[in-house]
Amino acid sequence: MRHKILYRLILILATPCWLYGQEMPYRAGEKVNYYIHYGFISGGVASLKIVEDTIFGQDVLYAVLSGRTTGVADAIYKVRDYYRSFIDPATGQPLKAIRDISEGKYNRYNEVVYDQYTRSDSAILHSMLTGTHITPMPIYDVLSSFYWLRSNYLAGGHELEQNEVITIMTWFTDELYPIQMRFKGYETVKTPLGKIECQAFNPVTEVGRLFETEDDMTVWISNDKNYLPVK
Repeated sequence: MRHKILYRLILILATPCWLYGQEMPYRAGEKVNYYIHYGFISGGVASLKIVEDTIFGQDVLYAVLSGRTTGVADAIYKVRDYYRSFIDPATGQPLKAIRDISEGKYNRYNEVVYDQYTRSDSAILHSMLTGTHITPMPIYDVLSSFYWLRSNYLAGGHELEQNEVITIMTWFTDELYPIQMRFKGYETVKTPLGKIECQAFNPVTEVGRLFETEDDMTVWISNDKNYLPVK
């Protein structure tokens, strides 16, 4: 259930309130606000922003994704989620990630430090909750994986093919968690900002109570120099 809430928060059912475009896919100062809808019902708000910061004596890009329920949804199932990532601007890889979530009666806080420099063949992750883990590299948290997708894949000159699946290996809830996105083609999407040409993706989801097939969700990413989630 919590994995599905994360997908909703990052990828779908959101309409931008405002955005600041940049010459590069992302840089410090970018901020996007979203309204989250469940069908025709307003369910919450989310904010995605990135600023300059310093950690471990190194200049980084500090990304924050926050989401909360509002109105009736807040009364039924209160959500206050925060995902934070400290990203090395030279590599796009995380140095540290923080997950601070409150969903109904479930609360969880964890910090993970990413060492992808000490070893040449694997990464060393230090979780505040579960200790040290050795993983394949490169490895991302869920938030830095989105920025990697924008800067290194979508803006990297790669020519996407119909039904091509992009896989990004992430570390989520202290385990390996592959995020997969299937490219479906180009579509024009109507938004409060006007019509926007987009690349359409189906996040490959778990078939079960909420999803009947792997392609039950669609996310539209602007087909311009920003590569921002539009809907």
